[in-house]
Amino acid sequence: VDAAALRVIADPDALARLEFLHVDAELVVVAKPPGMPSQPLAPGERGTAAGGVVARFPECADVSIDPRDGGLVHRLDGGTSGVLMAARTRATWAALRAGFGTGAVTKSYLALCEAPPVSRGCDAPLVQRGARVAVDYTDGLSASTTWDVVERVGARALVRCHAATGRMHQVRVHLATCGAPIVGDVRYGGGPMPELIAFFLHAERVQVGDLAVTAPLPADRRAVLAALGATTVA
Repeated sequence: VDAAALRVIADPDALARLEFLHVDAELVVVAKPPGMPSQPLAPGERGTAAGGVVARFPECADVSIDPRDGGLVHRLDGGTSGVLMAARTRATWAALRAGFGTGAVTKSYLALCEAPPVSRGCDAPLVQRGARVAVDYTDGLSASTTWDVVERVGARALVRCHAATGRMHQVRVHLATCGAPIVGDVRYGGGPMPELIAFFLHAERVQVGDLAVTAPLPADRRAVLAALGATTVA
């Protein structure tokens, strides 16, 4: 497939589902709803966050090396909600990509876990195997996540995670490895919860230099916390 076929298509329907958290001359920050892919995986695919961003800011389609990115400088799993950044210029895209790679960009997530984690963090190296990610101390890439329990909710725990690296499925696998699979994340040992769209992982906050952007919890996550009697309903 040639690069032109993979180019993000402006998608007004996807745009309508995005909440814009910050816009300036260099970058755009949106809140991605759960269940929306960050970028297309096939030519012409619609319903992605990248397509929504490009519908409002067409210049984003041309700033990234990968034509599928639509200016996105990082990605969230389809099931993960929250803060997603896109650049409006090639220079900003390159600088932010470098920042994510070196840890200069800080990210925090909220996860509702089936149980409290048995540690305060995880540095297990990760490797992708098909659609899954596994801990692999021989061939895995370095990965680091730390966390704190915000609130115990019965047997479950609401956990705030800080990801120092950005590996695929990192927070999900590290929590599961430490006895705390995410509610709804059946791929990694979480129990199903039909009230949730996908699983309960929310990219709560991203900070780049002096800019810190926070995304509110989507309605399905707020409703689940309220139904469980949590006092932390952001």
